[in-house]
Amino acid sequence: MTYRKIAGAAALLTAAALGLTVPSPARAAASATTCGSAATVKETLPNGTTWQLCWRIHDKAGLVLTQVYVSTKLQPEPVQVLDSIRLAQLHVPYDTGDVEYDDLTDIGMGGYSLESLDGDDCKGGSARQGSDGSAEPAQRKVLCVSAEPSGLAYRAREESWGENGPEPGTLYSRQGHDLVLRTISKLSWYEYVTEYRLHDDGQISARLGATGDLAPGFEADAARGWPVGSGDAYKAAMHYHNAFWRVDFNLDGKGGEKVQQYDTKLDGQGEMTAKVKTTRTDITTEGAFSKVDQRWWRLASRSSANADGHPRSYELVTGANDRYQGHPETKPDVTFSEKSLCEKWASGNDSDPECPPDIRTVVDFVKDKQTLTDPVMWVRVGFHHVPRDEDQSPMPMHWQGFDLVPRDFTAMNPLTPDGRTGQNGNPEPSAEPEPSGVQPSGSRG
Repeated sequence: MTYRKIAGAAALLTAAALGLTVPSPARAAASATTCGSAATVKETLPNGTTWQLCWRIHDKAGLVLTQVYVSTKLQPEPVQVLDSIRLAQLHVPYDTGDVEYDDLTDIGMGGYSLESLDGDDCKGGSARQGSDGSAEPAQRKVLCVSAEPSGLAYRAREESWGENGPEPGTLYSRQGHDLVLRTISKLSWYEYVTEYRLHDDGQISARLGATGDLAPGFEADAARGWPVGSGDAYKAAMHYHNAFWRVDFNLDGKGGEKVQQYDTKLDGQGEMTAKVKTTRTDITTEGAFSKVDQRWWRLASRSSANADGHPRSYELVTGANDRYQGHPETKPDVTFSEKSLCEKWASGNDSDPECPPDIRTVVDFVKDKQTLTDPVMWVRVGFHHVPRDEDQSPMPMHWQGFDLVPRDFTAMNPLTPDGRTGQNGNPEPSAEPEPSGVQPSGSRG
């Protein structure tokens, strides 16, 4: 289709504003971010992992992260993970069928919707000042940056088998930490928290939190509402929060990742239990896909490998997810499209003068099944909000989102302690498998 070849000056300017970089020669990993100090976040977490990235606020998308790099004690050279990540739509239809919003394209997470940080909004962190993304941008404290404990990162106790049973040895136990970036946007009664958690093991978690208040006056019957307040006089209408993210990888600064789908199924009976097999399907053309049991996707580099020679990749891990059946674009869990300047939003693109009016949603992006040479991943995570008494007031935060988990990005756990750096691959290559029920001489996994 000819719209994919649009490359006018206006399109380029809009792409830059959204953090959608125009394809360019690969950037050397050592150069890391190039956005200037005011727009750079570079933080080293207690376990030695350093994340560095650029951030900006867009009037519609809100917080946009670009040029995301990670380095660790075992891998001190920064390696790029993402070209960009941002929200791509927040679609809110009410179960009554009377009201529906596309919050990003109708209102926007930046500009006057973006809240200045105050009170406990950034307690324990650093409130960064930056543009709010409006037409006449104001410099305000809008980004909270903090390092937060994430719980136990790993635990392993070495032991040997003696005459009286296991004998404890060295204990490896470590708490993990996340670099957390968040902004807050107030859209009418709801207040949304855009949050990215960059873990010290290389994982990236994208989350959208909702708080504030239930919108008053949205009433429904018992099949579409839930009683709040005294008795059954008022039933607050149920509704959906369909959040979309646009994710553009750039593994090791080389781009052009492969999209792969893995499915695991029963495969007969073994001597002791059922056999299962996992098969890979290479996704070479654009398409929309949905999660089923034992299915997952990854984006793998075509030209960058870890120290073990395995292709670097990141796996998509979706969490709790309510699929909204009311629109075609809200049914797929993930859509992979070829990068295009016109394809900015998961829905609502018909208002963009740069693009044809029939290219409106993510399902329109992939109708022509273009070959994937520079894939963009669109992730949808839905939440069906059934109101409850506890939502009053303020409403407790509820979250929806997904994780990007490194798969072979490094040759070992990036947090591997010094005493375990030699344990890569089969730790006992000459050992025979122990019979069932027999305690081996070393640890058993």
